Amino acid sequence: MNDQRESESTTTNGVQIRQPRGLPDFLHTVNLKHVKLGYHYLITHLLTLCLVPLMAFVIFQAFQLNPNDIHQLWLHLQYNLVSVIVCSVFLVFGATVYIMTMPRSLFLVDYACYKPPSNLQVNFERFMEHSKLTGDFDDSSLEFQRKILERSGLGDETYAPESMHYIPPRQSMAAAREEAQQVMFGALDVLFANTNIKPKDIGILVVNCSLFNPTPSLSAMIVNKYKLRGNLRSFNLGGMGCSAGVIAVDLAKDMLQVHRNTYAVVVSTENMTQNWYFGNKKSMLIPNCLFRVGASAVLLSNKGKDKRRAKYKLVHVVRTHKGADDKAFKCVYQEQDDAGKTGVSLSKDLMAIAGGALKANITTLGPLVLPISEQLLFFSTLVAKKLFKAKVKPYIPDFKLAFDHFCIHAGGRAVIDELEKNLQLLPIHVEASRMTLHRFGNTSSSSIWYELAYIEAKKRVRRGDRVWQIAFGSGFKCNSAIWEALRHVKPSSSNPWEDCIDRYPVQVVM
Repeated sequence: MNDQRESESTTTNGVQIRQPRGLPDFLHTVNLKHVKLGYHYLITHLLTLCLVPLMAFVIFQAFQLNPNDIHQLWLHLQYNLVSVIVCSVFLVFGATVYIMTMPRSLFLVDYACYKPPSNLQVNFERFMEHSKLTGDFDDSSLEFQRKILERSGLGDETYAPESMHYIPPRQSMAAAREEAQQVMFGALDVLFANTNIKPKDIGILVVNCSLFNPTPSLSAMIVNKYKLRGNLRSFNLGGMGCSAGVIAVDLAKDMLQVHRNTYAVVVSTENMTQNWYFGNKKSMLIPNCLFRVGASAVLLSNKGKDKRRAKYKLVHVVRTHKGADDKAFKCVYQEQDDAGKTGVSLSKDLMAIAGGALKANITTLGPLVLPISEQLLFFSTLVAKKLFKAKVKPYIPDFKLAFDHFCIHAGGRAVIDELEKNLQLLPIHVEASRMTLHRFGNTSSSSIWYELAYIEAKKRVRRGDRVWQIAFGSGFKCNSAIWEALRHVKPSSSNPWEDCIDRYPVQVVM
């Protein structure tokens, strides 16, 4: 087991690297500034927290009045007309300001994940045979890829793009566009069919794809395909890695706070056709073994009427960016090898940087989501340790008390293992991530939606449940999105798991 762990790979930005150690035990070392940031988020909503009990107290007192009290109050008001008018103006003004500035609720109406046709499936034997037939890899590189595949956690039913099934592979711009259109349009067709939303009703479009950014953009492809309206607010995010799906949701959320009564669509994907590495640098070979075809399309709404049919409500988005540090910035870096072949280079500091980003993210997230009892225990031990230098054992918050379901980016088996251990999760909490990695591979930023689809297919989501989506990306970033279920959620039509969910979970070879 120890030998296996030492040769195991771990992932971020959809890319794995071999490390002799797992993630650092980040829950035992936290930074006060990240805790302060989390409490800053709470303070920004302090007005709401104060007004709610005040209004409840006023209403309670009003119900205690008898008819004689009401008559005396009316007589008093008649002789103080100016005071009544002034108070009324201030009340109306205050209520108007409060209503205009309060954040609008954001609803997730539905989402769809692309499921490729069966002819694009690639098992281990086919993958290795294809890699050998290309003639680009030496024996050492072929053996390295074989070992990575054996320990990756991927099954035999993942999908590679059509262009990679040819010998030699078709890496043209046209082939890359075909892959992008196939996955994006496939997910969007299902989304529009399931929601009965007309494409012209979409007011905001956000597309994220890290490594393929043609001109016209991928968002323009969608506008052209579905003939979206001319005043559409469209955005195309590139180079942001596997955490870009959460970033895209955050951008859509901000836009929906400004633009009333509209829909936003978020499309998350990655493109493999032009980004398959055909060299022999081992740290650049790992993405070939893990990346697979996938895409998701999410429909968001700020319309109050959509609450009845929506699946979830967005509760929080917490983003952490470590790009100010040079090591973090360069730990996942696209470059050319000595032979001039392009790939993604991975730093030996990758795991330490990933642990630091995750530590910062969950420390900021804690005050927003943990029960008050957990917050008090965590904060008191932290203050004792940091300010008073007391030799106390750090309290590890129980995030299982804050969340019912966990969608950890399915970038690699080792990261899922380490998060399970460090957050003290149960096997069922990481089941969706493991099974998504097994069935679909690393689909980059869309993987967290395949995981949520798995949980729904298992019919585990109940009204009031909270879902934590967490993903890592180049830069270096760690981002979290928290959703609350508005009803008992059933799987939508064309759920990517509908024809195989009864076979899962499966035992993954360790």
